[in-house]
Amino acid sequence: MELSISRHGAVTVVRPAEARLDAMAAVMFKDRMKSTIEGAGARVVLDLSAVGFLDSSGLGAVVAVQRFLRAGQALELAGLTSAVERVFRLTRMDRMFTIHGGLDDALRAEA
Repeated sequence: MELSISRHGAVTVVRPAEARLDAMAAVMFKDRMKSTIEGAGARVVLDLSAVGFLDSSGLGAVVAVQRFLRAGQALELAGLTSAVERVFRLTRMDRMFTIHGGLDDALRAEA
């Protein structure tokens, strides 16, 4: 899985290039996120605007990424499509993350 990574001050933005975050992509996603978080600042924003499908393995991978965070780091989500947002809401995982409507909203938000 390819990840696009950009930095905006203390915010590291990660965008998966794949349209699906499923069992086929989950392990690679976690591995790539682990190395990304090691060099990231205080806030990591996962921009899921290009992800149209997320299954339980993909959800588990996103949740597992939180284990890689160092003290003082936060993982936030942005740009959830309606299908992805529905998975987070139905599983109540939307309560575990700060979720922004879009990337611009995430970048304007304070830590």
